[in-house]
Amino acid sequence: MIRELTENDFDGLMQLYTHLHDNPIPQKSGEILALWQRILNDKDHHIVVAVENDRIVSSCVCVIIPNLTHAQQPYALIENVVTDPQYRGRGLATACLDYAREIAQKNSCYKLMLLTGSKLESTLKFYERAGYNRQDKTAFIQWL
Repeated sequence: MIRELTENDFDGLMQLYTHLHDNPIPQKSGEILALWQRILNDKDHHIVVAVENDRIVSSCVCVIIPNLTHAQQPYALIENVVTDPQYRGRGLATACLDYAREIAQKNSCYKLMLLTGSKLESTLKFYERAGYNRQDKTAFIQWL
């Protein structure tokens, strides 16, 4: 099942995120739970999840960004695309990305952007099959 995150999904999402850059599970401090609530309450912050057997196995984030150009149409940014290694190759990440695209379209976004740090050709081809291209823009990152 592909759906948006619910308040009860914190533990499952944090478990999935261990497969994203070896991300550790944060302790449930007041600060982390306040951040969790901030994300849940942000109408422009969407976390899409794929759930199988009551377990979150794939996810992506879609953030809608208000914009003063392009006839004031917003744009969307995709981040944190991840699938549990045991569930890869089954179309779950593609389904999450498709759901995120629907969110962007419903919000009248004029474009949807995705960055990846991967240099693996298989990963780049995966994103191309999902409808993204690597020809139109050049991405630059400044780590802070």
